Amino acid sequence: MKKAIQFGEQVEGYDIPVLNEREIRAAAGILFLVIFTSYLLIILTNDFVLAKYAITLFFTDFAIRVFVSPRFSPALIIGRLIVRNQVPEYVGARQKKFAWIVGVILSFTMLVLMVIVNSFSPITGIVCLLCMVFLFFESAFGICLACKVYAAVYKKKAQYCPGEVCQVKAREPIQKTSKVQLLIVLAFVGYIFLIARLFNADFRQKPYDMFGLFGPAKTASKSK
Repeated sequence: MKKAIQFGEQVEGYDIPVLNEREIRAAAGILFLVIFTSYLLIILTNDFVLAKYAITLFFTDFAIRVFVSPRFSPALIIGRLIVRNQVPEYVGARQKKFAWIVGVILSFTMLVLMVIVNSFSPITGIVCLLCMVFLFFESAFGICLACKVYAAVYKKKAQYCPGEVCQVKAREPIQKTSKVQLLIVLAFVGYIFLIARLFNADFRQKPYDMFGLFGPAKTASKSK
């Protein structure tokens, strides 16, 4: 029973409990998709229903990770099924637990304000945005932002970080960014602003139905 509820897994060659970063990233991607969709519905249609479901499920999943065990987290189980054929990438469980405690605090705040109290405010908007930023960085880049604070809070260096970023090592040539590449990025940003300035009016025009597949149907429904 103790082994079942422990935080992290004991893997040969690692002296502390670890977790599989690949399934964590997969789970983060799933949660990000749900929360981002609910956020769009709020902005576009003022519909908070999906957001309330998402917040409740988010809090429940993270509470299971922190207070029970990550192996019983539904999102992590789904993530494990998705990446089961990929080679595991092990990360230290301690810093992940700290990050997920932050997730519990944020989701509990949203649960109280939006689900229980049934309110919205700049606070709920900012907290929701923070959750999406954390999940996006985890799923897209493999960067655990909350883990960055772990060393400062506990005064100890994190072990077994994703991509071995905890290890002090020189970058390989393929990892280095030249000045020319940085200039290309800056030029691309300028290109975006130029397009927005020159073609903003054109881009705002609604596209027409090329094959007439939707227009007549809408007209017919209105006439009825």
